[in-house]
Amino acid sequence: MAGNEEGRQPGQPRIPDLHLRLRAELGRIDEQLRALLAAMDRLQGLLDAVVAISREVELPAVLHRIVTTAMDLVGARYGAMGVLNESGERLEQFIAAGLSEQERADLAETGLPRGLGVLGHLIRHPEPLRVDNISTHPSSAGFPPGHPHLRTLLGVAISVRGEIYGDLYLSERRDGQPFDVHDESVVLALASAAGIAIENVRLFERVRHGAEQFQRLLLPTLPDLRPFTAAAIYRPAAEPSQLGGDWYDAIPLPDNVVAVVIGDVVGHDLQAAAAMASTRNMLRALLFDRGNPPGAVLTRLDRTLQAVTTNPVITTTLARIAPEGPGWRLRWSTAGHVPPLLITPGRRAEYLFAEPGLPLGVDPEQPRPDHSRFLPPDSTVVFFTDGLIEHPEHPIDESLDQLTALATVYAALPLQEFVQALADHHPSDGHDDMAILALRTPRA
Repeated sequence: MAGNEEGRQPGQPRIPDLHLRLRAELGRIDEQLRALLAAMDRLQGLLDAVVAISREVELPAVLHRIVTTAMDLVGARYGAMGVLNESGERLEQFIAAGLSEQERADLAETGLPRGLGVLGHLIRHPEPLRVDNISTHPSSAGFPPGHPHLRTLLGVAISVRGEIYGDLYLSERRDGQPFDVHDESVVLALASAAGIAIENVRLFERVRHGAEQFQRLLLPTLPDLRPFTAAAIYRPAAEPSQLGGDWYDAIPLPDNVVAVVIGDVVGHDLQAAAAMASTRNMLRALLFDRGNPPGAVLTRLDRTLQAVTTNPVITTTLARIAPEGPGWRLRWSTAGHVPPLLITPGRRAEYLFAEPGLPLGVDPEQPRPDHSRFLPPDSTVVFFTDGLIEHPEHPIDESLDQLTALATVYAALPLQEFVQALADHHPSDGHDDMAILALRTPRA
């Protein structure tokens, strides 16, 4: 006799059917969870990309980072950014990534893309563009000789302050699939962040340029110091807000005597820059009292600063160079400053280590020792600030040794090229402003 299964009421589903439905539902939930995790991964990748872009402080690095992070987000083999000219009609810059060395060599003579074909379509119509087969797109104009053959494309415009700045192009997903709506969404989000990053770095560059110009206006143009030759260079800090207090000066005095000074006001702000300017002007006035050695001049300067300023802390080296016999006599005093570097004929370099004394602004009553050294003809004395050598990851002795090696290598250069080389290859981390003043005695 046929009947219901034991314990099953009429109309209830069979147990195997319940298992199948449960498995199907669990499978659907699993797919949803996987999709959610994938979306979270994309979002985290986007956030990481935005952070990475925002860390860059140089425009070329920002543009390259935008391209490479977009490639990473969607798994693209190739990426590029075309920057438009002021009229917005053609490309004036093209940043490409993903090309092999051979592909770059093959394209070396092609030159900058002219914004034709599909690239030109995106320039004229700055809406997001997804193409599964470039060759079938109505605007396709083919590829130049040596260009890799591309099939898929994802392009989005990048706007800065409401104006189209350029276009971001991605091609060939590594998994072989065409770009999808999710790829478009994440690249659009990146493009919005990229526009902000570009504007920020352009503002950063304007501020840095303004700070550098302001700092340079405070520094003197070296006068004619004959019979000596002299050269100086100043480099601002990497951070635009780090307005520096580094300065140098050189003053010709009667009887072929020259006074040289280099210094650094503690701090990185407008107050430090202002203190630097007032200190330089006070010192210039004191230097014309030829009866006082450098140590006494620094003592008078220290007392004057204490009386008429907010007493900034300043490190400095003051030197006089005067004729003596067949050569010259260097007399100097140091207020907590790094020692000068002397390069004598034969390119032998050594630091003029001596009792440094206290920085200005610490104790004006402390005596300031004077030091002396004979300079043969064709000697070079290099005065510099600590921004040239300070590196948080290297001991100061190591940086001083590196500077000695640099000075020895470039000692034969003309003096302006010499200081340029020291500034270009400095052993510091570049996060403090630096000043260099070099003076060379006449040949025999």
